Amino acid sequence: MKLAAVAFYGLAVGLLAVGLRELLTGFEENRCSMTYMFEYPEYRRVALPRRVARLYPAYGLYLYGEGLYAQETRALKLTGAPVLFLPGNAGSHKQARSLGSVALRKAENVEGGLHFNVFTVDFNEELVALYGGSLLRQTHFLHESIKAILRLYKHLKTPPQSVVLVGHSMGGVVARALFTLPRFNTNLVGLIITQASPHLAPVLALDPYLLDFYAAVRQKWVNHAKKLRNVTVLSVGGGYRDYQVRSGLTSLPCTPGDPNKLSLVATAVPRTWVSTDHLSIVWCKELVLATVRAFFDLLDPETRQFTVNPEKKMAVLNHHFIRHPVRMLGDTEDISLSDFPEAWSEVNTLRLAYSTPKEGQVKYFRFALSSRRKAYSHFYCRSSNMEMTSWVYGCVHKNSSSCVHAEDLSTGTELLPPYKILILSLSDLSSVTHLVVSASNLNGKQFTVECEWQRQASQTLSVPVPHVLSFGLTVSDVSLNSSGLLHTIKLQHFHQVYQAFRITVASQCKVNKDRLPNVYRIHVSWFGEDSLTTVSVPSVTEMSAMLHTSRPDNASGVLLQLHTAPNCQYKVSVRTSLPRVLGQILRFCGPMVPVYTAVTLLQACGGQLSSILKSRRAADMSLVVAKGLQPHKVNLPVYLLHILLGCSWFQEVWSFLYLPHMDALPPTHPDAGSPEGVPPGEEWPLLLSPLLYILGAAVAYWGSTLLRLIMRLISLILAPLHRPSVSRDCGTLQLRTQLLVTLCLIVVGGVSCGALAIFAAFLLHLYRLLRLQMTERSLSHMLNLAPEKHRKAENGTVDSESLRQSKECNGAPLLSECALQEVRDDLQLHLCLSALSTLPVMLIAPSLIHWIRNLRYSTQLDPDPCWPSSVPLIVVYILLINCNTLKISNSKLLPLTSCLPLPLSIAMVTFSPLHLYRVTHFLLAALVPVALCCVL
Repeated sequence: MKLAAVAFYGLAVGLLAVGLRELLTGFEENRCSMTYMFEYPEYRRVALPRRVARLYPAYGLYLYGEGLYAQETRALKLTGAPVLFLPGNAGSHKQARSLGSVALRKAENVEGGLHFNVFTVDFNEELVALYGGSLLRQTHFLHESIKAILRLYKHLKTPPQSVVLVGHSMGGVVARALFTLPRFNTNLVGLIITQASPHLAPVLALDPYLLDFYAAVRQKWVNHAKKLRNVTVLSVGGGYRDYQVRSGLTSLPCTPGDPNKLSLVATAVPRTWVSTDHLSIVWCKELVLATVRAFFDLLDPETRQFTVNPEKKMAVLNHHFIRHPVRMLGDTEDISLSDFPEAWSEVNTLRLAYSTPKEGQVKYFRFALSSRRKAYSHFYCRSSNMEMTSWVYGCVHKNSSSCVHAEDLSTGTELLPPYKILILSLSDLSSVTHLVVSASNLNGKQFTVECEWQRQASQTLSVPVPHVLSFGLTVSDVSLNSSGLLHTIKLQHFHQVYQAFRITVASQCKVNKDRLPNVYRIHVSWFGEDSLTTVSVPSVTEMSAMLHTSRPDNASGVLLQLHTAPNCQYKVSVRTSLPRVLGQILRFCGPMVPVYTAVTLLQACGGQLSSILKSRRAADMSLVVAKGLQPHKVNLPVYLLHILLGCSWFQEVWSFLYLPHMDALPPTHPDAGSPEGVPPGEEWPLLLSPLLYILGAAVAYWGSTLLRLIMRLISLILAPLHRPSVSRDCGTLQLRTQLLVTLCLIVVGGVSCGALAIFAAFLLHLYRLLRLQMTERSLSHMLNLAPEKHRKAENGTVDSESLRQSKECNGAPLLSECALQEVRDDLQLHLCLSALSTLPVMLIAPSLIHWIRNLRYSTQLDPDPCWPSSVPLIVVYILLINCNTLKISNSKLLPLTSCLPLPLSIAMVTFSPLHLYRVTHFLLAALVPVALCCVL
């Protein structure tokens, strides 16, 4: 049985390791360029009113500067446009140096002296992603900082009326929380750019303050969407490199169709096209440049401040973060095409491939539309000239050599890494007679232009993706026999986040010659999470196909767009990748694993109590933990509850009992509503719950094994410091001592930090476990060194009095196998209780760390999420110190106590996936009866 358990849980932890490896390392290398400061950075502290400084002693406001600019702004007489950077979880205010330095360098080349003043807030590097008690305090300080910044510009004739906010991680959530403040003027902030900010839901909800904060922010932005239409928000996720905040959580929860809210992933940002980890998104040069370029385009030359026009703001953000066409919508350009006949060439073939010479020249290619309208649906053109100038025109009227009137069609241009492309639908060009492509290179720069007529229907194929359970054994492949420049493959049935595929594209060309690189693009229509791969031809390329968000019901599917080389053949193969599937499951369902770990340990504790009830003996810890995996007892009732909640009568009963919503993980749809309950189409985590239960049980099994080994090691180290003991009562406390210690810890928790008191009580219980481990070792050694009397007792060669004393197990501690068995039973019981007690300590650790880091500002944690549960936890931990198998077996509460773990496990799975802090409450509900068994 034990060997089978080791093999099973070894396989389970192997699956967990494969998933974790894929989650933490299964992505592209970091292709971000580093941003560098050309001069020494300085952070000048901005004085705040005394009231603000007294209320928020741990926080500060700084102005970023370098070199001459830092000297010029010493007196804080500022003339630029204010930008405020907000660090995130454990983030430093010095992270603003990348944005500030690039903005300063960029301003040197801008006419008119337009520039920015980059401010940054010091939030004392607080762990606000895990401890939500500081979020509201940070929001209030941000409000005061904005007012202080705007006061610095009162000397100007036209001072700025608003501040642009750039928030990283939780800083972006705090930026949006500003609007929940009752006295906040919404005109103070007109633009918010967030980087890797979990807007949809917290990554881990370890206290109720975090969820209350998110609920308030969501309610404000959804219920008051019309009032906040003038506030433009852009949310950028990092992609798969960011395993701390998955990009699906960066989607902005807002009303459908809100035109002033944008959510996308860094891999889809033009001129960026890279995935960033959670920290590099702040300094990634490609992304910082896109942000600074957008800022300069948002400046109004007359006021020298950011524009307040929402349409202008969205046009600029779309230009730099979505498509990046030749120019922004609304800008005009004079069209002047050469009248020289030698500059024009008529193209009568289906495809054009032209490379410009080294000498500068004026060159236009003209394509007649009249003969192509019936046979073709689209015109595709690409150019390796990456200059953002007009290059494709439509002739409305023409003479024999040139266009009399031309219409600029370049606004639909889209940037790809090696070239820019333009796809025109002929049905939209009813008034155009000819298309003109400019290949002029007056500066002598060489580039290549390739164009062709396309039948989009014939160059679009569909491939059903393999089932997620095919384990990579089934392959879906398709060969592209057409020699076009663009092919589109629809990946059918690819719409869920738990799907993950390995796509292989093999290209072969008949003639070896220089060609433009190929670009393979996975296009997701419902969310800005496109990913691009640039390769040379011929080649064999492997790509990962995964989703950050699930497909809404009204969205089209995932497309694989291949920008290919002419006269080459391509073969595309799609197969399921099991490691990536496991990685996706952990990425989206990771918070369920600790819940099932707690369930397994709770079931193990129930098994231990049942063993004591039946045989008055404690079972081996590894055996009861191995039996803690009981999906048929835990998951089936949860499935039944989910089905019954679909019935209106059951919902009424549920509401009548004032039960909370059935908990669920954050939704994976980008436009999903509130995360309360299980939304339609989001049932797949329930179907995966047996697998998650196995992974959680593996963590519990090997974690408890590790705990046992650590206790043995520590007991060996501490043994010389303690007198050898052979009593099962070693490490226990007298009643008076128990009362005194309990009272002291409760007072300490009330005046300082509840987590500190809980941790101290846990250490006292852990000391009891260490003493039992030492006693078990001492008794074993003594019996090995002096076993003669015990052997005689077994053979009947000692007198009856000696035999009676050696077999007496309930009296004073004796040197006997019976006494050793008692100690071992107590040791196994306390190992189970310690493993179970470790989970609340781990869940409250962020509060304790936050309190320690803020000790120089305050000795009391306010608010304290642990205080409501700290008193019963302290009492329980202290009572469990004196617990042993004899007391529990004699308790009348034992039959009832042994039955509690199963319903508590079901309740934990039902109500804790999103509210992880509830795990502590359910474990406390199980430990209280055990503690009572020791005294009643």
